[in-house]
Amino acid sequence: MLEHGGRLRRAAQRYGIDEASWLDLSSGINPHGWPVPAVPGEVWLRLPQEDDGLDAAAKEYYGTMEILAVSGSQAALQTLPMLRPPTQVALVAPSYAEHAHAWQRHGHQVSSVSAAEILQTGTNAQVVVIVNPNNPSGKLFGIDELLSLHAQLAARGGWLVVDEAFMDATPEHSLASRCPRPGLIVLRSLGKFFGLAGARVGFVLAEPAVLRPLAELLGPWPVAAPSRYAAALALRDTAWQRATRERLPLAAQRLADLLQSSNLTPSGGCTLFQWVCCADAVRVHEQLAQQGVLTRLYSAPHSVRFGLPGEEAQWVRLAEALRRCLR
Repeated sequence: MLEHGGRLRRAAQRYGIDEASWLDLSSGINPHGWPVPAVPGEVWLRLPQEDDGLDAAAKEYYGTMEILAVSGSQAALQTLPMLRPPTQVALVAPSYAEHAHAWQRHGHQVSSVSAAEILQTGTNAQVVVIVNPNNPSGKLFGIDELLSLHAQLAARGGWLVVDEAFMDATPEHSLASRCPRPGLIVLRSLGKFFGLAGARVGFVLAEPAVLRPLAELLGPWPVAAPSRYAAALALRDTAWQRATRERLPLAAQRLADLLQSSNLTPSGGCTLFQWVCCADAVRVHEQLAQQGVLTRLYSAPHSVRFGLPGEEAQWVRLAEALRRCLR
């Protein structure tokens, strides 16, 4: 399995620091996630039901009429490569590594290109996969340039797959409302913006010709009833969403300023993380980890990704840990 953020237990064992004592900035999850209420007892007693209100809430939230709830967008990206015979697939590098891993393991020929080059790959690839905003660079692709790429691919029976796991804070840049249309597949998740990573809820927005076979491969009940219950409520909580969209950019700027003042100038980022490319990324990651601050380390290129602290005490702790790194 590939490396991911959030592996606190392993970090606790490696560095000899109790798991409860860590400041985990490794996963890019909103530290002020949606406040989940108590789940009624009867929800735990029944199988998930497709007419429980989740699909309707998701269609309204994303502005589309065709949708499939899945066990996190991870489940969808692992399954989509099974819907096409082996073909040419182009992806951005660096980006979320699970995409390339999934297409390669099902026999597809995967080529990794820079963000600047990916929009030119529609003439030779059959499938193009773009994470938008990109993870970890934070690169944000425009709607018009993505639709132009999609038109090239769709004209040849190809696909444009857009992973919008970090898009909820900036919905004006989303392709969700442009779905469904042939050859366009948009992946969404409630794990980052809503902070519901443990619920494992995601959605695939695509035409029925994609959603039907995908649903068949995933099988019945891909999302647990309690997760469906909480997700439907979160998607309808427009007041919380508005407040969070106002709060996150301020926190992101505060994090960028803190890193800048620590001689770790961000190379990119979005509302939920900042990305720092530096030759001594390993040293920065290790020195922070020795103080119980967990970040996400990348080797290509050498870089560290910082998620947002939550409470004020966590901001103070990060600032002090960075000062110790400087010394």
